[in-house]
Amino acid sequence: MGKRRLEDALQQIEQPITVSYRCFELDPTMERDVNYNIYEKLAQKYGMSLEQAKTNCRNMEQMAQEAGVDFRFDTQILTNTFDAHRLVMFAKSKGYMHEMTERILRAYYSESRHIGDHDTLAALAEDVGLDYTEVKSMLASNDMADAVRADEQEAEQLNIRSIPFFLINRKYAISGAQPTEVFVQSLQQIIEQDDPFTAESKGTTCDDNGCEIPKE
Repeated sequence: MGKRRLEDALQQIEQPITVSYRCFELDPTMERDVNYNIYEKLAQKYGMSLEQAKTNCRNMEQMAQEAGVDFRFDTQILTNTFDAHRLVMFAKSKGYMHEMTERILRAYYSESRHIGDHDTLAALAEDVGLDYTEVKSMLASNDMADAVRADEQEAEQLNIRSIPFFLINRKYAISGAQPTEVFVQSLQQIIEQDDPFTAESKGTTCDDNGCEIPKE
């Protein structure tokens, strides 16, 4: 939802802005195959009732719908997302980072696909133009694990604890799935104050999967 609102905001910004996704796991300890649903997970994590968890999810589904995103929590399959992040890093090396991220998010939130399953991930990769067999081979190895962990370590160093989180020019942060107009106003203000989006600037933007942080 934050991703879609940012994309809508960028349509209203005249300056070119580069968006790069970075890896962040909400629950690195989650198993690949689990026997509980999102409502049970939220109830346990936040100490709320199942009914309250369902109400919160219904509210989020409504908000997502207003942003043009289809969330289906009733059938969502929870899983460990580390391999999905590895796939995004692999796709990035092939020039398909944006397409792969969008495909995985849609599969997880809207299509109730098991994005921890290697066959599912390879099929999703094939959807965006990657080679199914090559992706299966990559997932069976430990490739791209270091890239995922490096992103997560950098997020920890920057004290990023939740998503979505947007970092601009390593100086400005926008946290949460803010309304589109908040993104527009914030970006325009940053452009006026800092002008980070010129060819000479090192600044970049990040999306709900993380950020492209300039190296010192």
